[in-house]
Amino acid sequence: MQLDVLSLSRRFGAVQALRDVSFRATAGEIVGLIGPNGAGKSTLLACVAGLDAPDAGIVRIDGAEASAIARRHALFYLPDGIAPWADQSAAWVLDYAAALFGAREAWRDALAPALGLVPFASQRVGALSKGQRKRVLLALALLVPRAVTLIDEPFDGLDPRQARALSELLRERSAAGRTFVLSIHAMGEATRTCDRHVLLHDGRVLADGTLPALLQRAALPDDGGLEEVFLALT
Repeated sequence: MQLDVLSLSRRFGAVQALRDVSFRATAGEIVGLIGPNGAGKSTLLACVAGLDAPDAGIVRIDGAEASAIARRHALFYLPDGIAPWADQSAAWVLDYAAALFGAREAWRDALAPALGLVPFASQRVGALSKGQRKRVLLALALLVPRAVTLIDEPFDGLDPRQARALSELLRERSAAGRTFVLSIHAMGEATRTCDRHVLLHDGRVLADGTLPALLQRAALPDDGGLEEVFLALT
């Protein structure tokens, strides 16, 4: 599935959160939205998912313009900082999701070991730490069978070992044809995980491309990193 975002703009009162934002995510690609706080990353994901209405612009799926309702059926969006079914156990939430969406994969066999869910699977979601809750939500996002998955700050709250395990999981799923659009703060995780990066600043797209292409755009040496690109272009 190919996702095309074309000239999205969104204003909240006097604040222009998005300014004519465009990018593409193709089948099996991991696209990272990078940028400082207030750059518009979360607003962009909400607009693409159909949960917020942009003031201008369209979203296309496989070349056809998709309404907000159509996008909700075609995409899965995982916002940051939520706690669904807070009074239920983590295991209940994931079992329910697997049954609801007809997930072919049992989370207990594949996702639980990879994300380290076993020690706290019986605990209430509302009682989990930030990092534990994040891992439950990531497992939920990976269980839902959608061709395109949008995740806001997937690595927030994870320690280095957990972040590396998640990066490997995302790479495995993308290799099987699933597309991910990730809002990422951590430049190291973005470099390790993403095929391409969209640099947002003040609601605008400053650059879009692979790391080598962005280094060239920023007139930086080939051995430079994403952080150097960010500092050079913002």
